[in-house]
Amino acid sequence: MSTEIDAPPPVHSKRDVVQAMSGLMLGMFVAILAGTVVSNALPRIVAELKGSQSIFAWIVTVELLAMTATVPLWGKLADLYSRKLLIQASLGLFVAGSLIAGFSQNIEMLIVSRVVQGLGAGGVTALATIVMAAMIPPRELGRYSGLFGAVFGVGTVAGPLIGGLLVDTSWLGWRWCFFIGVPFSLAAIWLLQRTLHLPVVRKDNVKIDYLGAFLIVSGVSTLLIWSSLAGQKFDWWSGWTALLVTVGVLLLVAAVRVEATAHDPIVPLSIFRNRTVSLATIASALVGVAMFGGTVFLSQYFQLSLGKTPTQAGLLGLPLIFGLLISSTVAGQLITKYGKWKAFLVAGGVTMVGGMLLLSTITAQTTVFMVSVHMFVLGVGVGLLMQNLVLAAQNDVPAKDLGTTTSTLTFFRSLGGAIGVSALGAVLATKVSSLTAEKFGPVASGGDAVPDISVLPPEIKAVIADIYATATAEIFLVGAPFAVLALLAVAFIKEKPLKEQSGDDRLAAEMAAGH
Repeated sequence: MSTEIDAPPPVHSKRDVVQAMSGLMLGMFVAILAGTVVSNALPRIVAELKGSQSIFAWIVTVELLAMTATVPLWGKLADLYSRKLLIQASLGLFVAGSLIAGFSQNIEMLIVSRVVQGLGAGGVTALATIVMAAMIPPRELGRYSGLFGAVFGVGTVAGPLIGGLLVDTSWLGWRWCFFIGVPFSLAAIWLLQRTLHLPVVRKDNVKIDYLGAFLIVSGVSTLLIWSSLAGQKFDWWSGWTALLVTVGVLLLVAAVRVEATAHDPIVPLSIFRNRTVSLATIASALVGVAMFGGTVFLSQYFQLSLGKTPTQAGLLGLPLIFGLLISSTVAGQLITKYGKWKAFLVAGGVTMVGGMLLLSTITAQTTVFMVSVHMFVLGVGVGLLMQNLVLAAQNDVPAKDLGTTTSTLTFFRSLGGAIGVSALGAVLATKVSSLTAEKFGPVASGGDAVPDISVLPPEIKAVIADIYATATAEIFLVGAPFAVLALLAVAFIKEKPLKEQSGDDRLAAEMAAGH
């Protein structure tokens, strides 16, 4: 396979980088916002549309799944075609999905629109990090990685606040949770057109591994469907469980076999021979479980257990934002200054475990101050881990594999998030159902509908508050071992000096050397 570059890779000035970063960060913010802005609106949307607790989780899960499944494909395309055009196309897909969601007339249409949004968000999430690595040397990347980590954190937790404000504003409503992303996406497309200048890499005899992509998506989707429905629609130990798990595992085994022999695999198995990449991938998936799996359900806890409005629930998420923002930004600056990154990963793992365990103690009587402290601790841990895992992997692979490696890490982090939301959502729904049966009798547990607490008498509200607080605390307790495993993974990553050249400069040097 031969490779050409239209022009020698430019040496990017600080001004070039800052200008391009403005469009990239705006695009990243919009993509992350898509997955979180509906969080505080969901209790109202689902109750209004007579949806269930299972549907509640799936409105979040399908967007994460679509984003997760397509990240490796976007990463592969970035190694083959114009990265600028691809990131603009992914933003265009996001605009289309947002418009469909805003005009949705039923739950089914909303779920379809979330899939389209996820396709676009997957492109933006993968490509923004790839473009950044192409322009900036790893030695300088810490500073910018911290900013990207901060954007990711702000989008993740500010989304519920924005969504809550929109839902509580009578002349706007929940549809604007989707419409709000459209102008930001269009602005990002325009900014990127004006400021992003990268050489186009052309490779001959390229074949995109569509079969591998199909098998990966199918296998992951099957297992997510199982984890969402088990315990609700059928027992955890049942014929349906055996069927879905078997089919999902067989599809993923087939995907591994295809990837091992494909001409241009979506996820090249060879990159996992690199110890840093393998361990960072495992840790990224586990961080995804902790980040998405727990926090998605906190807004429901604030509203149903603490009796807060959607806007108040959004504001209560701010400590998590601040923890993530402060830790990722400060760590990025220190990594750039001293060139050391391993200590931040280990500290992040320890802090994330502490945050999960603290949040597993919440009840309907826990004060807002104590919940805020617990959330801040979790935010600090995730902020130290998330973007620095990508930095460690990018620093340790050849430039030609930057796109694939970055998208693979993003894929597994999103996959961890999708699994976390799906599986922990099922745990929460099962716990709610059993506690409801215990408190109100078996007749009351016949469905898993999300209650509209505004119409319930005070004595029933108090019981519902305890039920949802107990169930929410349990999902953090279940999620804590995943955080422990993430800590173990980062503990075994070997620290290596950060490279001084950007991805484009390294690629040119590798090509000149004949690699």
